[in-house]
Amino acid sequence: GQRLIGVYFFLQQDNDPKHSVYPAFIFGTLIYCFIVFCNMTVLATIALDRKLHKPMFILLFNMPINDLIGATAFFPQLVVSILTQNRSLSYPACYLQALLIHLYGTGSLTILTAMAYDRYIAICCPLKYNAIMCQNNLMKIIVLIWLLVITLVVVLLSLVTRFKMCRTTIVDVFCNNPSLVKLICDDTRINNYYGLFLTAFVQGMSLIVVIFTYIQILLTCVMNKSSDAKSKAIQTCGTHLVVFLFLEFNSCFGLMAHRFENVSPSLRRAFGVSVMVFPPILNPLIYGLKTKEIRQHVMQFYSQKVSSFQ
Repeated sequence: GQRLIGVYFFLQQDNDPKHSVYPAFIFGTLIYCFIVFCNMTVLATIALDRKLHKPMFILLFNMPINDLIGATAFFPQLVVSILTQNRSLSYPACYLQALLIHLYGTGSLTILTAMAYDRYIAICCPLKYNAIMCQNNLMKIIVLIWLLVITLVVVLLSLVTRFKMCRTTIVDVFCNNPSLVKLICDDTRINNYYGLFLTAFVQGMSLIVVIFTYIQILLTCVMNKSSDAKSKAIQTCGTHLVVFLFLEFNSCFGLMAHRFENVSPSLRRAFGVSVMVFPPILNPLIYGLKTKEIRQHVMQFYSQKVSSFQ
């Protein structure tokens, strides 16, 4: 059948792309391997250590799973297409990539929102924490997160599958809903309205919850007489907030840029790639390995492995 053609911005400008094929392939493969290693380390550490089976870490467990979904949707197809110099992709493969990438993007914001809520309860309502974040409620939160994410994304892409495509060139570095909609020649107003609703709902809800909870956390920390606890909480919240806002505004710009014709295609693709590359690298380092308990267990695990080889 007919195949789609992907446009990769970093190969597009090169007059002699043969010289850049192997470095780009090796670079992309190394980044993907690093992402898999870091996220699998966090996953294994939380799963294998009973001391980390607490609400904060169980919620955090969902983050590397989500990051691995996004990285696996993006990198393998990208590095294979670089190596083979074949940028075509079948429609089913494109739909699958779009599904996984939107699950990753929506999941990132939703999981970060749940984690912010958990920290808010822990710091602002410590006496109620065990009652609110009991195992039963925690499972309900996790199930609700994934059900909401999967439902919203499946509906989004189901609206695209109603149409027959009349174009074959994807305008982004990867398949996503906006680039698929641009392949349709029929009336796509319902797709556009739902896409705007999804963007506003997920990103708006996440932004409101995270900013509210972090303001409450910072106010509680400022009133805390312990300077050590205050500086630790402010540093943690500040780091998390920077990563969250980076993801929020980067993904929002990437999606909204499709609606404005005068936005540079290269700039739009660069924003799209940064959303797929940086969070899966930064999240396990900031949310996982920077967390004292996880870092200690990781160091202990690897030191035991090293000593066993000696």
